[in-house]
Amino acid sequence: MVAGPFLYRYPAMRRPAKRSLDILLSGIGVLVSAPLWAVIAAMIKLDTRGPVFYGQARVGEGGRIFEVLKFRSMIADAEKDVGPKPAEQHDPRVTRVGRVLRATAMDELPQLWNIFRGEMSFVGPRALRPEEIDVDTAGRSVPLQSIPGFAARSAIPPGLTGIAQIYARRDVSRRQKFRFDRLYVRRQSMLLDLRLILLSFWITARGSWEAREKKF
Repeated sequence: MVAGPFLYRYPAMRRPAKRSLDILLSGIGVLVSAPLWAVIAAMIKLDTRGPVFYGQARVGEGGRIFEVLKFRSMIADAEKDVGPKPAEQHDPRVTRVGRVLRATAMDELPQLWNIFRGEMSFVGPRALRPEEIDVDTAGRSVPLQSIPGFAARSAIPPGLTGIAQIYARRDVSRRQKFRFDRLYVRRQSMLLDLRLILLSFWITARGSWEAREKKF
């Protein structure tokens, strides 16, 4: 567990209704999408060498570290020479199949299991990597823990989708995205969750998750 910044406590939305919705939707999602998992796995294996799944450490509620599961969308050992580096536009590390998976968010389909286990929720701030950094206005690298809003967003489970994932432009700073996260922490409700889930399905249908401009 990561200590320090997570001493902040915000009244979290862990009502039984939200957790029940997560269990119901993730359970149904895994069962209904099972045939699609097989198709995606076959496409990945035919496209490039390497494993089908990719596990990555992420920071969860209260700073707890968990392993998020994704379909591999990059070449094997993509971070071997460059370290933990987010994908850029036209990133050569992203495979042909991976581009389709990332545009439709199908690479994140295995995270339904993370939601079912209670490590994530359908809606919430994006799960970040422990070693992620941001750049301030002076161009200096700063740890995410020092950015205003980090503690507040870490008081609730990370989400598969959320306000920042949908409304923030892809290439804006973490500082700006944290403002959207703080807005969700303050205004979270079942109605808002359902709205964000429906918008996420719309973005997936359009294949515009990787768009640098507005997604809809």
